[in-house]
Amino acid sequence: MQQEIRFCTSKDGTRIAYAVHGSGPLLVHAAHWLTHLEYDWESPVWRHWRRDLGERFTVVRYDERGSGLSDRNVREQSPDRWLEDMEAVVEHAGLERVKLLGVSGGGPLAIRYAAKHPGRVECLILYGTYLRGMAAREGESGRKELDLYVSLIRKGWGGANPAFRRFFTSLFIPDAKDEQVRWFDDLQRRSTDGDNAIVLREVRAELDVTDVAGRVVAPTLVMHLDQDGVVPFEEGRLVAASIPGARFVPLQGRNHVILEDDPAWPRFLREVEDFARTARGPAETDRSPVPLSVLTERELETLRRVAFGRTNAEIASEMFLSERTVERHLSNIYAKLGLTGKSARAAAAAAYSRLHSGSHR
Repeated sequence: MQQEIRFCTSKDGTRIAYAVHGSGPLLVHAAHWLTHLEYDWESPVWRHWRRDLGERFTVVRYDERGSGLSDRNVREQSPDRWLEDMEAVVEHAGLERVKLLGVSGGGPLAIRYAAKHPGRVECLILYGTYLRGMAAREGESGRKELDLYVSLIRKGWGGANPAFRRFFTSLFIPDAKDEQVRWFDDLQRRSTDGDNAIVLREVRAELDVTDVAGRVVAPTLVMHLDQDGVVPFEEGRLVAASIPGARFVPLQGRNHVILEDDPAWPRFLREVEDFARTARGPAETDRSPVPLSVLTERELETLRRVAFGRTNAEIASEMFLSERTVERHLSNIYAKLGLTGKSARAAAAAAYSRLHSGSHR
């Protein structure tokens, strides 16, 4: 199996490296901490992820800004920039409808993308992730833990002695074999420098997408290890409880990155494959053109904002209307387009996105 590495440019000019491999339905793997497209291709820690997912899907993955083959010298690290980077990858790769995988720190990003682009996400698969970073969920104790991580990174991230990086390795893959431990130690040094590693940890620690999760309409699968030492099991339960209709699957194990010999790996693969095969997002229910010409100008403007991921409150503020008026516009839109049920909002947004792709740029 081969991968093809490409580059695209994000909104602020940052070059983002992404890779495509495998065959089958499109699966976009949201960027997370500690990746390097080339170095982790034959990794004893990640290679079974690349191989087994690639046998089932056409996988698109990318290095986040400041890491791997993407630009290292970046002006800003923020959740908004990360979302722009992911949007740039999806656009450059020419992807219209995708299945979305959010692993660990890539989960909050995947949730934000799914909420903003309901018409593009067929299904959302989340593993080992969270809504709130350690500082956001644990307050003062979380910030003290973050300070410890930052001190260790600052002390020994780029050095030849892996002792300080071994702390992170033991957290992520406590049951790893010697070869896997050595590789993960080295990945940290290769994936990014100490300054970027600190900023990435700090920004993720303050993340909170709790308010966004409720706006996800794509069918969602959430999986979490019962002994995960990086992201608490309770956070996985919270993710599933916060996304409407999400299915939760607890897995057994404690390696945050599931290793090839872990009993959880076959279960993870089976759940992903079965869910991706059967789950269909709202835009899948009707591929026929929707006659948007029946809508008034004000209704079209309301629908445009829905397609961009705005809430009713945000639409009301931008259009100088009351929320009740916005709700009335939406009811009229759904009625005219023949849409009903919980998926009506997402289906209407998807229809607009399909017929007006690129008009907001």
